Amino acid sequence: MNRPEREAAVRRLMEGTPPPVPPDLYPDALRRGTRILRRRTAARRLLWLLTFAATVTFLVWALTARPWVQPPSETTPPLTGW
Repeated sequence: MNRPEREAAVRRLMEGTPPPVPPDLYPDALRRGTRILRRRTAARRLLWLLTFAATVTFLVWALTARPWVQPPSETTPPLTGW
């Protein structure tokens, strides 16, 4: 089949009557679409919850460990009794 024949075959298919649609297609598609939306919503909420938990965990760690403060020097003894 060369290109003009393929184009003609496609035009015949597009201009003809559409094939019959199964009667139970709409309820199945609706059920599947609803299920997919519920799963996406649950996944999105779970990711937001994990992001919030990670942020709170980091803030609690940063406030208790205070990584921005230099640790005290352990190589020289403290100057006491001068």
